[in-house]
Amino acid sequence: MRFYSTLISSALFFLVVCCTSCATKQRQLLFQQPGTVSDSAQFKQANSGSGTINYRIHSQDILQIRNLQSTKYIVDDAPVTGSVTSGAGGTASQGQTYQVQDDGTVALPVIGHIPVMGLTRAEAAKKIEDIYRKDLLKDPIIDLKIVNLKITLLGEVKLQGNFPLIKDQTNLVELLGEAGGLTDRADEKTIKIIRGDPKNPQITLVDLSKTQTLADPRIILQNNDIIYIAQNKRAVKNDQLQNVTTTLAPALLILNSALLIYTLIHH
Repeated sequence: MRFYSTLISSALFFLVVCCTSCATKQRQLLFQQPGTVSDSAQFKQANSGSGTINYRIHSQDILQIRNLQSTKYIVDDAPVTGSVTSGAGGTASQGQTYQVQDDGTVALPVIGHIPVMGLTRAEAAKKIEDIYRKDLLKDPIIDLKIVNLKITLLGEVKLQGNFPLIKDQTNLVELLGEAGGLTDRADEKTIKIIRGDPKNPQITLVDLSKTQTLADPRIILQNNDIIYIAQNKRAVKNDQLQNVTTTLAPALLILNSALLIYTLIHH
């Protein structure tokens, strides 16, 4: 009797240790929505694949402006020697940045405050180029980037966080590559792209298990997109099992203690 009690007690103790050691990861489910999620016709333009080409400049945006013909009047006269990493948009030469003011203007050297709010990147670059050509510079070539645009990446990826969006057409695959790729717990078939008005966001599901997705215009990213990669079914089941074992662990511990006491008393 003592032998069987000791054997059962040891087995239960081993089970408790295993259960408590496995149940360490908390499962998170973000951006859940009842019913079927699908694209709506009203979001056709948002899914056109234009990326940030049609993005309109807002107040507080940060512009990087360079004259490709000369650094004079646009950046310091000292030669540019370094570079900065620009995230999802690649590499951009180091240069001066200017913030759009609340009144919609950007203050530039010599020419002063120029209204740019509501313009696209290309429209703002042409406007500034024309002003410099008229008043100061011979044949300027103005390069303008909006450097505060970003994407938020969450879920089952190697690196979560905010990623700068410099290039006009950055796609989802490029972003995931920069984040180190998906984890082995990721559900690559139902990746969520959330964009638009936070009060009534558009939620698009993307299946990266299909090669056809590479040509899907919906994976061209836009400013303030939120990308969420949930766990796959296997990971969800494992987490559910861990939750069950976590719940049972205290009861098993009490039972194990009772059997140990019983064994010691009848030794």
